[in-house]
Amino acid sequence: MATAASTSHVQALQSKHAGLEARLRDEMARPVPDTAKVQYLKRQKLRLKEEIARG
Repeated sequence: MATAASTSHVQALQSKHAGLEARLRDEMARPVPDTAKVQYLKRQKLRLKEEIARG
């Protein structure tokens, strides 16, 4: 049962990571990206990536 919960958790994290990637891509597509927002999104993506790697 713990495996199913763990898999579900990782899938949720991957979904959040994909959402952050989309937001980052949208921000970078702007004529003048907000550098603070870009850095924030990148940090959030990295945190999620590290949590996904831990499983």
